[in-house]
Amino acid sequence: MTTVDVAGRTAPAWRGGFGRLWTAAVVSRFGDALRTSALPLLAVRITDAPLIIASVTACGYVPWLLFGLLGGAVADRVDQRRAMWAVDTVRGVLVGGFALAVGLGQASVPLLIALAFTLTTLQTLFDNASTALLPSLVDREALGGANARLMTGQQFAGGLLAGPFVPLLLTAGACVPFVADAGTYLVAAALVASLRIRPPGREPRPAGSTLRAEIAAGLRELWRDRVLRAICLATLLCNIGMGALIATLVLHVTRWLPGGDGAYAAAMTAYAAGSLVGGLVAQRVACRTGRARALLVAGAVQTASLLLIGSVRHLAALLAGILLLGMMGMVWNVNQVTLMQQRSPTSMLGRVSSAFRTASTSGAPVGALLGGAVAGAYGLNAPALLAAVLFALAVTLLIPARKPDVPVVAPEDGATTAHMTR
Repeated sequence: MTTVDVAGRTAPAWRGGFGRLWTAAVVSRFGDALRTSALPLLAVRITDAPLIIASVTACGYVPWLLFGLLGGAVADRVDQRRAMWAVDTVRGVLVGGFALAVGLGQASVPLLIALAFTLTTLQTLFDNASTALLPSLVDREALGGANARLMTGQQFAGGLLAGPFVPLLLTAGACVPFVADAGTYLVAAALVASLRIRPPGREPRPAGSTLRAEIAAGLRELWRDRVLRAICLATLLCNIGMGALIATLVLHVTRWLPGGDGAYAAAMTAYAAGSLVGGLVAQRVACRTGRARALLVAGAVQTASLLLIGSVRHLAALLAGILLLGMMGMVWNVNQVTLMQQRSPTSMLGRVSSAFRTASTSGAPVGALLGGAVAGAYGLNAPALLAAVLFALAVTLLIPARKPDVPVVAPEDGATTAHMTR
């Protein structure tokens, strides 16, 4: 394990593997942000049909619904390090081929849809393997600090750095953002392949064990742990609310406030900035409250933020609410993932992780459709108020789960000293 003791606290060491994993994650997220920003712009150049353009984005959700649980089961069966670098290598080749097609003027909507679907399908294995791999690189008591650093670095690279680069890269050619994305995949693959870790010990699978049976076992493991079950259901409600808000936010800003394109850009920047601050304070909140209670605090603040956004018709209120929403969202994410890693058996972590991610992804498109319907029926600020109600329900679900928590002893990184009881 790679940890260091700094002034009496345990924190993930940058040397020995975690630094390379962090660099790979940040580089890859930067490339992903370039691609996801450039794909809609490329789609608009090919067609002006809104439904067809939206289908490109929709294909980024569908594989999680189809293959999310399967990806988790496979991640628990294979060497996670090898799976990650192999997936990134394949994704780098695919995006590189797509960049060549764009450069030759052969890009088409079916090709865009196929690329989005294939990349997300591969991501179902990569993300679950990544979550399951981290406890092999850092001690469990340092997982909170490791998750905070990973998520903060990814948010900085994808949320702030990548956006301004896309217009610059597009001026050099429509294929350039995709060439850059392919390069980041290959760099990340090389970094992960260079890790030297001992795979976690696994009990031999029973004779005749099937992926279906293993997926079912993972779901049962998630459901029987009342803390993880409550967090999973609460996360689903929150993602429905966020889906409703995000899908209609441009209308909320430009028509209900009203503001212009600059106001919308400012709102996106405020959310990214809030997320970065949240990554810095997530461990301090967990230190003061415990991880399960940190989720309660985050959910309560987000509920108040959404009420502010939906009820006060002023740009300053919107920006303040969005900033708090992003900050507490990061506090939620860091502590949710850390709790999942600490409470789940190592042999089932991929499957438990996939259940969380599948629930999360299924909530977003449902929320987007619900937000559009509510905005049309009750007003453009109604999705924010709907989201506030859903977040309040999520907080209510978490109240019974707040007591069994890991004792937190380190004020700087939120290190923990004992496993939680079920």
